[in-house]
Amino acid sequence: MAKPVSVLFVCMGNICRSPTAEGVFRQRVEAAGLAHSFVIDSAGTHGYHVGEPPDARSMEYALKRGYDLSAQRSRKVAAQDFEDFDYLLAMDHDNLKLLQAACPPQHRHKLGLMMSHATRSGADAVPDPYYGGGRGFDVVLDYLEDAADGLLAHLKAK
Repeated sequence: MAKPVSVLFVCMGNICRSPTAEGVFRQRVEAAGLAHSFVIDSAGTHGYHVGEPPDARSMEYALKRGYDLSAQRSRKVAAQDFEDFDYLLAMDHDNLKLLQAACPPQHRHKLGLMMSHATRSGADAVPDPYYGGGRGFDVVLDYLEDAADGLLAHLKAK
């Protein structure tokens, strides 16, 4: 049996965008009957919220669409992640730059932007909803559903 494909979603604090990406992608993978083929996780480039659950608003808006994020806990990207994961997908350019700076050269090919897999939204980054209102969390979900569909299609085609 082939080794599972491992994907790590990354934002700044791992309480809004990356846990949402993890939840959306996990649901897409399970719906496709491919849960056994993937290892899915999320982390932050900063350790502000280590051990905390996702932001309450992220969990609320995700749950409205059927994604349960309540079991997740924030963690910071670790050096071992660059070795362990096949894909490390940042939510925006700033976090991608931080990953690039920390990543050993032999693993840089694993880094990318989550929105590079989107096919409908036209955005290149997932906006941080933390300081905004509820609409921002809906936009995050719209973007991540688009990108998760594209990512899964890309990985299934490999």
